[in-house]
Amino acid sequence: MLSSYPFWWFALPVLLLPIWWHRQKRQRLKAEPLATARFLPVAAPEQLRVWRWRDRILLLVRCLLLIVLIAWLAATIFPWRGDTVLLDAGLDKAWAAREIGRAGFADAARIELPPDALQWLRAHERDWRPGARLLIVARAESIAMPARVPRFSHAVELRTMSGAPSAAASRILRHQVALAAPSERDAAWRSMFAAFDHAGDGANRYVTVAEPNADTKLIVWDTPSAAPVAGWRAPDWWIAPASATRAAFPELEKAGTLTINGVLLKYADGPRGRLWTSNAFPPRDADTARALYEAWQSLGTAPAPAYPAASQALDIARTSSSAIIDAKSAALLGYALLALFLLERILAHARRN
Repeated sequence: MLSSYPFWWFALPVLLLPIWWHRQKRQRLKAEPLATARFLPVAAPEQLRVWRWRDRILLLVRCLLLIVLIAWLAATIFPWRGDTVLLDAGLDKAWAAREIGRAGFADAARIELPPDALQWLRAHERDWRPGARLLIVARAESIAMPARVPRFSHAVELRTMSGAPSAAASRILRHQVALAAPSERDAAWRSMFAAFDHAGDGANRYVTVAEPNADTKLIVWDTPSAAPVAGWRAPDWWIAPASATRAAFPELEKAGTLTINGVLLKYADGPRGRLWTSNAFPPRDADTARALYEAWQSLGTAPAPAYPAASQALDIARTSSSAIIDAKSAALLGYALLALFLLERILAHARRN
């Protein structure tokens, strides 16, 4: 079970209290007056620890009661946040203060804007009281516009500041490619990846290496006379048709087919990664290289561009009760807590009588 407030589990040492309490229970021996007792020296009555089977059951029930109570506290949500501003740390402070004042959040609590703010807010919205309002103040590039705008049970307003693209958005992505090909076809592969460097928006660079490592995303295998090295691993493999033999790549016997942009691709998953083969490997002309690049981009090897979110007020479409995700498990723990409490009272009453 996932805990919403896992620090409650640090209260487990309280289980020592009922154990200590039961060890302190003593039973006084019943004293009967005797006529000859006056000749004996006076002695205080003795107490002995007496453990009975019903005491052990009562101890077990009390320990279970405390465990279930801690679990219920860890799973139950108690909304405690009020009006809050989620503030981007890299934002212009003067502009942020002006927007916060205009929105009426001058006295609201402020927390640092987390990564993927909208999804984070959706997951933690249950921490806010039903009437609380939220304001997100951030740079436009810090929050990507989702395909479907999430709806919250609280009033959420988004105010973004447009500006120059961040360094993270404008940096060039480098893709490491391990190339294993004979000299007569090595030039064709390198020319293809050099063309890939200038295709599209020019934000991708393909660096060829002799052997793969942890950063290698693609392995190109074009050596029919040799078997692939056993330790080579990569998310994707491009295998020339002459190298896609049954002995070297037995996974391709059950390969599926996919046609994208006029390029027929065969693919199969294996322990070494996803294997791709096509008669277009390596491309023999510029048109084939362009078609292969567009097909490769459509397969999702490059991240889709993130569009910055615009300032807007998000719609309220859910009730406050729907923000509690683990309500079912917390309710079951509540029923178990009540049942154990009743059982503990019954056993305690039976013990006294």
